[in-house]
Amino acid sequence: MAENEAIKWYVVHTYSGYENKVKVNLEKAVENNGMQDKIVEVRIPLEEVVEIKNNKARTVQRKLLPGYVMVRMEMTNETWFVVRNTRGVTGFVGSGNKATPLSETDFANIFDTQQKVQTDIHVGDEVRILAGLFENFTGRVSEIDPTGQRVKVVVPMLKRETDVELAYDEVIRAE
Repeated sequence: MAENEAIKWYVVHTYSGYENKVKVNLEKAVENNGMQDKIVEVRIPLEEVVEIKNNKARTVQRKLLPGYVMVRMEMTNETWFVVRNTRGVTGFVGSGNKATPLSETDFANIFDTQQKVQTDIHVGDEVRILAGLFENFTGRVSEIDPTGQRVKVVVPMLKRETDVELAYDEVIRAE
């Protein structure tokens, strides 16, 4: 049981763009050295992002922390040496030569799986409204709320301007 308590998550710094290679190389090194009980898991923190462009949504995966790989392991001289000498690894995150394990809270925050939505609409863009009371009206984007995934559109109506708050998928850029 004491062995399980010694296994913690560590953050390993890699060359940018080499995260996948480091993961594969490290997993091979663990297998070749028979260290599956000491180096348990290697992960690349990814997030799913929904991109909305021209009113078409597509889901893409992006690296949450480019240049970093997460390793769940028991820190010993042997495991440190295997990870540190994996091609593409530049070192552990920590102070000096001492790797600092992640707390459970920090680990949970990194792997929080809330899906994010991005849009190609910007403040000042002319948009057409696709749904609701103002369907087929055009207006200008005055505000974007990425956390609420909403846009505020100023719609000219009866010689006055009216603010309308809409979801990302309820507007499309006017052509």
